[in-house]
Amino acid sequence: MGKVTGFKEFDRKTEPYRNAMERLVDYKEIYTSHDEALLNNQAARCMDCGVPFCQSDEGCPVYNLIPEWNDLIYKNRWKEALDRLHKTNNFPEFTGRVCPAPCEGACVLGINEPAVTIKNIECAIIDKGFENGWVVANPPQQRSGKKVAIVGSGPAGLAAAAQLNHAGHEVSVFERDDRIGGLLMYGIPNMKLEKDVVDRRVNLLREEGVKFVVNADVGGSGENGIDVDQLLAENDALLLATGATTPRNLNIPQRDGNGIHFAMEFLQKNTKSLLDSKLEDGNYLSAKDKNVIVIGGGDTGTDCIGTSLRHGCKSLVNFEIMPKPPIDRSDNNPWPLWPIIHRVDYGHEEATKKFGQDPRVYSISGKEFVRDDEGNLLGINTVEVDKHFKEIEGTIQFWEADLILLSMGFLGPEHYISNSLELELDGRSNYKAEYKDFQTSRAKVFAAGDCRRGQSLVVRAIDEGRLVAEEIDRFLLDE
Repeated sequence: MGKVTGFKEFDRKTEPYRNAMERLVDYKEIYTSHDEALLNNQAARCMDCGVPFCQSDEGCPVYNLIPEWNDLIYKNRWKEALDRLHKTNNFPEFTGRVCPAPCEGACVLGINEPAVTIKNIECAIIDKGFENGWVVANPPQQRSGKKVAIVGSGPAGLAAAAQLNHAGHEVSVFERDDRIGGLLMYGIPNMKLEKDVVDRRVNLLREEGVKFVVNADVGGSGENGIDVDQLLAENDALLLATGATTPRNLNIPQRDGNGIHFAMEFLQKNTKSLLDSKLEDGNYLSAKDKNVIVIGGGDTGTDCIGTSLRHGCKSLVNFEIMPKPPIDRSDNNPWPLWPIIHRVDYGHEEATKKFGQDPRVYSISGKEFVRDDEGNLLGINTVEVDKHFKEIEGTIQFWEADLILLSMGFLGPEHYISNSLELELDGRSNYKAEYKDFQTSRAKVFAAGDCRRGQSLVVRAIDEGRLVAEEIDRFLLDE
């Protein structure tokens, strides 16, 4: 695919982010405009590799037809490329921005050369599609008379809604927050995924006939609570796509008290205040003039770094219990596995530019939080750990902090819905349902996404949303 000798002629070149110091003063997306000439050359690097591992089990979870649309971009056939992209991915404008691109980790060229810039090309295709008016609502021609309720409007719920609606079923999506999007709306900050991008796709789904209900806490007992058994009775199928929203805590001495917050509380309040009032209402956790420590790496930790910097924090440190990854793949991490290597994400670059050094400290573990006599947070005592996570004697250190953000992943879904439905759980507290079947222990109730598999990628949630829609459609037609 692409140009026969393209991978020999052109070096990998990604589209750059905006200047780090310039983007720190706003919450606009960090990306620059697409360069079609650059992307034509990058698409030309896609090899006629015989077995395209980029779209294999080790690569793209939704099996994007990557070599096909790379070839079309090389030939400047953008609209056809968009059609191929939408064949497998409902929301390439999301994955093209926030996906870590396992496809690039599995790229055959990546065996001995830098991989094709698949993520850049994907994002450019869908952005050009919207710019040219090629992406339009496509409501179904007829309806089946079957009704499906979906709880949760994150990527899994939205993908399932899109597919089930296209199949002709009446779909209603229930979201307990005040805006549709779930993780896409409130879990990923604006500078990585502007919310106009989310709203644009939601509005298309609405035009196609999907119904959305916000401030709807299915299974909840408050004023916005909706009885889940009644919802099940009123629909022919119920899909739970609630995400994995129970955060992992750091249960060390002096945990209770002010100054320590879970990452999602920090990020969600910031985005809501930004959208409601451009942060003028003050209804968020401010890092301004504070010594901030983010505990835990990953994308969410990076997002906490980027948000704290935009608030104007005084200092910033990021703890990671794992050792520093190598620059290149290690022997036990061969292609086409996801390369576990040292990466510099947008937040790390911004912190380095502002404070003069990478904020990450590796192989370190919290021992106890430190508070004054009145309970106010002063900081945290840590200890260094070896590669087996055993404490190294004589390495205890105090770190000053006014704000500590816990970004250590998630344990699974909340359980008030599953308790009401008396669902079986798996060994990790997720809703028990087999992959590619998705049927829970309760008749008519399905589960997909992070609430079923555990915390994972947006693209994996889209995959499960598409697959569960097939199973629900089959279930409804067999009734």
